[in-house]
Amino acid sequence: MIARQRGDNFLRATAKAYDVAAMQFWFARGSEVSIREQLVTQVVLGILSDDLAPGQRLPSTRDLARRFHLHPNTISAGYRQLERDRWVEFRRGSGVYVRASRPQVPPTPALALDQMIARLFRSARKLGVTLPVLRARLRQWLELQPPDHFLLIEPDEELQRILAAEIARAVTFPVESCGPQDCPRAPVGGIPVVLPNREATARQLLPPGTEFITLQVRSVPASLAGYLPAPSGALVGVASRWPEFLKVARAVLSAAGFHPDSFVLRDAREPNWQRGLKQTAAVVCDLLTAAELPAGCRAIPFPLLSEASISELQRYEAFINQPIEAL
Repeated sequence: MIARQRGDNFLRATAKAYDVAAMQFWFARGSEVSIREQLVTQVVLGILSDDLAPGQRLPSTRDLARRFHLHPNTISAGYRQLERDRWVEFRRGSGVYVRASRPQVPPTPALALDQMIARLFRSARKLGVTLPVLRARLRQWLELQPPDHFLLIEPDEELQRILAAEIARAVTFPVESCGPQDCPRAPVGGIPVVLPNREATARQLLPPGTEFITLQVRSVPASLAGYLPAPSGALVGVASRWPEFLKVARAVLSAAGFHPDSFVLRDAREPNWQRGLKQTAAVVCDLLTAAELPAGCRAIPFPLLSEASISELQRYEAFINQPIEAL
């Protein structure tokens, strides 16, 4: 009984409700979303869904602060933001009211999704469905849904950007990226992809049995075969934001017969890195850097991912998109 009372006290301290006509306000402490943002979002959704009618008076700053044990400045800041965005108006000596006309807000996918989620929770409350039950059912539905994006796990930020761009160019699924430190424990809806040297780390990060794709790196000598033998006396640029790219490209080009003095190496993270590249015969670079070269430069973009890995990603995507009746 004591434990139950403590649990009830905790719930009352972390999330409370407040009714305004047909609308119910909720505030959760300890959330990543600030109390001010929770207030603003709920008022906007209430207006859009007609739970808050034009001219309806909102709870006073003092009333909300007292009921939820919040700082009045937090509530006041939320109301001021709503006034700036023309959702509410202040009436001197009377309070805060929903404006008679809504602001011209362009519809966005995020706003439409917020409305759908708000309607779901509102309907669940009318049916008497508790939050733990709703969470459990949502989790089951999420697990039943097929993946809809690739999740690249790579700690090197520059390499991460290059690989993500190469994957995005080859597939239609969105590509999200993360490092081991911010990798979700359970990547819902994501297909994890890693390089071979990150495979062991990925297995430790992800739940046992998680399926992921191991990417293979393209053969450098094979990719440069069409540009060999090396022309004598020609200046060759090498440019990238990834330091390892500069190191490997220089080593391979030297082994292929290019004189070390013929290289113009440029780290694209540094200021004025483009200088001198127009004087080169060609610039060996990664996919992202190729788009940033000066006009007139002959770019030789060097993809890092092998053709086999690109094909595997495309096959995986095609399989996920295949109609059920075709399986």
